[in-house]
Amino acid sequence: MRAKIILLLAEDRGAVSAVARRLRIDRKTVRLWRERFRANGVRGLKDRPRSGRPAEIDAVTRCQVVAMACGSPADAGIPHRELWTVDSLHEAVLKFQAAHHGRPLSRTSVLRILNEADIRPHRMRLWLHSPDPDFRAKATEICKLYTSPPKGATVLCIDEKTGMQALGRKHPSRRPAPGRDGRFEFEYIRNGTRVLLAAFNPHTGKVFGQVRARRTAKDLVAFMEAVARRHPTGEIHIVWDNLNIHFNGADQRWTRFNERHGHRFHFHYTPLHASWVNQVEIFFSIVHKRVLRYCVYCSTAELARAVRGFLSHWNRREAHPFRWTFKGYPLQRGRKAA
Repeated sequence: MRAKIILLLAEDRGAVSAVARRLRIDRKTVRLWRERFRANGVRGLKDRPRSGRPAEIDAVTRCQVVAMACGSPADAGIPHRELWTVDSLHEAVLKFQAAHHGRPLSRTSVLRILNEADIRPHRMRLWLHSPDPDFRAKATEICKLYTSPPKGATVLCIDEKTGMQALGRKHPSRRPAPGRDGRFEFEYIRNGTRVLLAAFNPHTGKVFGQVRARRTAKDLVAFMEAVARRHPTGEIHIVWDNLNIHFNGADQRWTRFNERHGHRFHFHYTPLHASWVNQVEIFFSIVHKRVLRYCVYCSTAELARAVRGFLSHWNRREAHPFRWTFKGYPLQRGRKAA
């Protein structure tokens, strides 16, 4: 901040008010460091000696704690542990300090250093990185379909939600009551599964779907024929993932499909391990929360009716485009630079 003040003063010919506005600081602060720089040059931008007790934990010790927290417990001599806890990290720090004749740190000091560095070594999040070398091109192509589709064309996000289970419960679920959460029976009864094939329009929020017993290439072709009947004219851009039945296969299924429909269909594939680029996945999460997660179904027919009923309700009452955002390609830049 102090260096910025001096540099901006040089650019703005000493305009204190202009620099203060640009850096959103008080004019007195600008004048203070201007005068110190004039008197002592760059040395004047450093803190002057202060009274009071010196810091008990030096910078080297703090960096060592941070380095250990960012490493593996096994590397620090703590076996049979994949993640740090504050106690195990404190134990490792004490061993290190004793071996190097350093001042032992308290548990509170270790915790304070972690908080100041914003490190939570006991937390892990699931992460799936796309190894696709064409990630940028594929993601950009799909994002352009979302933001600026070809004039007169229809964009559809298509996928299959598999494993929808018709689960019964041995005992009825209980609704919540004052001072008591709702409850559902731990033991369940399997009554079969169904598959939802869905086409989500990212510009209208409308969904066309079919509930089927299986997800095979034959089922998908039949579903796509139904999609073609719903959109008899105009260009159709399909966004889907890299499942094997989404490709031509030995029977050239999609080439022959496109020939039957005047080559109106254009297929766009999400990057590998990046199905989240497909907006239908958002709709599937809504289906799971609203229709599947806590519901009880005694048969697959009952499950299918519920899913179809929700699709009809969604299209009549709740259909809307999602406020979907994509922040760029930081992981791909890092991988390329490496």
